[in-house]
Amino acid sequence: MKILYLTFYFEPDLCAGSFRNTPLAYELNRKLKEGDEVHVITTMPNRYKSFKEDAHEVERIDKLFIQRIPIPDHQSGFLDQINSFKTFFFNALKLTKRNHYDLVFASSSRLFTAFLGRYLANKYKVNLYLDIRDIFTDTMNEVLESKVLKALSLPVLRKIEKYTFRNANHINLVSGGFEEYFKKFKKPSYSFFTNGIDDEFLNLPESKERVRDQYIITYAGNIGEGQGLHKIIPQAAKVLGDDYKFVIIGDGGAKGKLIDQIKKTGGANIELIEPVNRAALKDYYLKSDFLFLHLNDFRAFEKVLPSKIFEYGAYDKPIIAGVAGFASRFIQENLQNYILFAPGDVDSFVSSFKSFEFRNQRRSEFISTFSRKNITERMADDIISNVNKGNQ
Repeated sequence: MKILYLTFYFEPDLCAGSFRNTPLAYELNRKLKEGDEVHVITTMPNRYKSFKEDAHEVERIDKLFIQRIPIPDHQSGFLDQINSFKTFFFNALKLTKRNHYDLVFASSSRLFTAFLGRYLANKYKVNLYLDIRDIFTDTMNEVLESKVLKALSLPVLRKIEKYTFRNANHINLVSGGFEEYFKKFKKPSYSFFTNGIDDEFLNLPESKERVRDQYIITYAGNIGEGQGLHKIIPQAAKVLGDDYKFVIIGDGGAKGKLIDQIKKTGGANIELIEPVNRAALKDYYLKSDFLFLHLNDFRAFEKVLPSKIFEYGAYDKPIIAGVAGFASRFIQENLQNYILFAPGDVDSFVSSFKSFEFRNQRRSEFISTFSRKNITERMADDIISNVNKGNQ
């Protein structure tokens, strides 16, 4: 058996796509028989221009054959993403030439990797298993500011989406909020394997009793239009004052907007830190009092389930979440010790925050239910079961 595994992000890159796909590929490696192979085609680490990790372009680890494609430096803008994917697409075609596969698996947040999977599954006449982490056309409809770019790109993206999804054999949706959108694609079977808590975040020490006067509120991750940090943190930091410090770890396309807003509001109680590896990140989390999450106030984001919820949920610290829709319901149904507020609403954040009684509380049931290991074990079985099932 030979599985083609397509993912734009893989270890040692720093992002949700890498953290999801790396353990899943290794779990497939563990479950497959001697002589089987998982051919992973991915990119050299590129998520953040300000953070670089060394990686081999070609690597063999047991049944995994990993090939990483170097892509041009980019700033995470829409046109940069198109250029990066073009490089990924044509190099992937070269790397798969003269191969035979029994299944194509593609994990995709920006539609393009899913489209590549559809193209190659059709070429090799094998089943296609898609892992969908975002509804790209939905997001682009709200994130793109240029009306001209939107008018030109969205009709094309919708055609690509239709071609890609309606002919897949199986689609996994990482958020239950995507289900309604995908009902129009009748052919695929569906599953809902979410993101989860990685092993690095299991068995964490309990938080120590607070000794400092200033509360530390930490956000770590992408700083893009999707997160909309520039709409909430500088303004909230100004209102809350020096008793509270915001620590923002990361990089992204909207970092410039965030810096501009910090300059306008003063921002003496905001610290910006470049992306760090996960070992260093855990130290920042442990030193924090609150862990912060925010999505921009776009209707498309009412369907998503941010992977950051699982990372934060492994800690006993209170979570501050500016989310709506499915993510808000998920938090209310599965977590304790949180503050919810309306995305982009500074007054909602400040009033909810000030009325919150600070405490630390371990989330044992959540950790047990959403362990990444348990989820990847079940998902790997599901992928293997789709090999040649009802083959085209």
